[in-house]
Amino acid sequence: MNFTERWRPTALDPALASYALVAAGLAALFGPTVYDLATTVWSTDEQGHGPIVLGVVLWLLVRNWRAMLAVRSGPSAAGWPLLAIGLACYLLGRSQQILLFEVGAVLPVVIGLGLLLFGAAAVKRQWFALFFLLFLMPLPGLVVETLTMPMKMAVSVAAEQVLFWLGYPISRSGVILQIGQYQLLVADACAGLHTLFTLEALGLLYLNIVRRNSAARNVVLAVLIVPISFGANTIRVITLALITYYFGDEAGQGFLHGFAGIVLFVSALLLIIGVDSLLHLGFKVKREEPVAPPSATGAAS
Repeated sequence: MNFTERWRPTALDPALASYALVAAGLAALFGPTVYDLATTVWSTDEQGHGPIVLGVVLWLLVRNWRAMLAVRSGPSAAGWPLLAIGLACYLLGRSQQILLFEVGAVLPVVIGLGLLLFGAAAVKRQWFALFFLLFLMPLPGLVVETLTMPMKMAVSVAAEQVLFWLGYPISRSGVILQIGQYQLLVADACAGLHTLFTLEALGLLYLNIVRRNSAARNVVLAVLIVPISFGANTIRVITLALITYYFGDEAGQGFLHGFAGIVLFVSALLLIIGVDSLLHLGFKVKREEPVAPPSATGAAS
């Protein structure tokens, strides 16, 4: 028996063909957007997390693909209005160069297509991947400018105090640190809103991967990611200050500046794991608290 005799088309072939066609359509629609992002905002320090977020979303979709197909049902009519809204936002954003609308259109378009192809129950299986798409959206400039300066100031103060306690010759004027003969400007990439946004994504991804059963514990850790981000940013600024102090300004602004970015995410991840471990102990102790025996008062004589 040759290969052509053994092979038979399966019932899934038409479905796979339609999925491939939809994937090709999405690539054609949003491919130029991804290219524009890669050559503009994603090439900056502030929003360099974009490609990582996109890769994580694709990995999450593939990871839950079988679970999604297991509950696949008929198309949901709610997909059509979502798809129409998404395409309208995309056309407006693309034609008027409004990046927030153009990138924001990805979510309703993908959800709309998912509802039409797989049904509501299947789309729910991909809820975290779809939620994670929110971290692709560029933040409005007004919001970034309003919140970034107070965050930079707080990180600058914390870094100055820590280095002063450690005995280093350091002073501060606003967000400019003077350590020894060198001056360092705490930039937006070191302590801005974009960094907080990225670390919040990292923390939520950690929560999704470890899958804790306690909803209260998950909520507490998600809230604590904000101070964790502050601590990680402070560690990054301290690292840059020490690199500059010992190795000079070129080292601080050159290759080792990128290394400090790695320090930021490693320290943030370690802090998240550490805080999660403490929460685990706290919730475990709470569950294991002994229950007082019933009082004998009122017992029958």
